[in-house]
Amino acid sequence: MGGARLNRPILGIVPTATNRGYWLVASDGGVFAFGDARFRGSMGGAKLNRPVIGAVRYGNGYLMVASDGGVFDFSNFAFRGSLAARPPTQPIVAVAASS
Repeated sequence: MGGARLNRPILGIVPTATNRGYWLVASDGGVFAFGDARFRGSMGGAKLNRPVIGAVRYGNGYLMVASDGGVFDFSNFAFRGSLAARPPTQPIVAVAASS
């Protein structure tokens, strides 16, 4: 990406299961894949209600989470829903994976 001009800042990095690649995630939902990370899609170019605040590995891809509770699934797992239709009173500020 050296010298590439980004629309919004990179806010997170998500390693692949092999640790031989990673996805960089920007606050506009843009995703950049490196190493053995396969690009699975992004929200870059889409109008988001609120910025993406983080991402986690999920199945063979990743989930991105926006500050209004919106969740964007780019994986082989079933989408489980989000809070975007019922945003919390305070913004979401972080996301973490669970096992």
